[in-house]
Amino acid sequence: MRTRFTTKILLTLLAALACAGVLAVGALASTGGSASPAAPSAPAAPVHKTGLATWFGPGFYGKQTACGQTLTTATVGVANRKLPCGTLVKVTYKGHTLTVPVLDRGPYSHGADWDLTAGAAQTLGIQETVHIATVVVGAAPNTPSLGQPVVPPAAALAGGAISG
Repeated sequence: MRTRFTTKILLTLLAALACAGVLAVGALASTGGSASPAAPSAPAAPVHKTGLATWFGPGFYGKQTACGQTLTTATVGVANRKLPCGTLVKVTYKGHTLTVPVLDRGPYSHGADWDLTAGAAQTLGIQETVHIATVVVGAAPNTPSLGQPVVPPAAALAGGAISG
């Protein structure tokens, strides 16, 4: 009875740790495993942080971000100096929450920790430098269309123009 009880507790503990992401499921490239180039690596545990955020856009529209996206007024994303491209970050400000990908490096001014695109700042109701709460929630493949609005199927078929 005691052996079965101890085994049951051990298996339950291992399952809980695996679900929490504490145990490694696959081998890392440094140990002979292979890393998938399409999926950026995000920190193993979510990063909870409150930090100073600015927003950027004007003067950068039409230019490429450090992660390879072309910045437009509709681009929704965030710049961070340390997180890999494609890391998904849940940003909260005054009751508004938005999950955005890391698209660029920065910010480089005002001692800020985060730099939101104008599209993200507008969605969150941010018009100036503010304090935001952030949590790393995952990762997405870093593609040229990451952070761009989804084009409705009818617009895609019409080459972007929809007749009224």
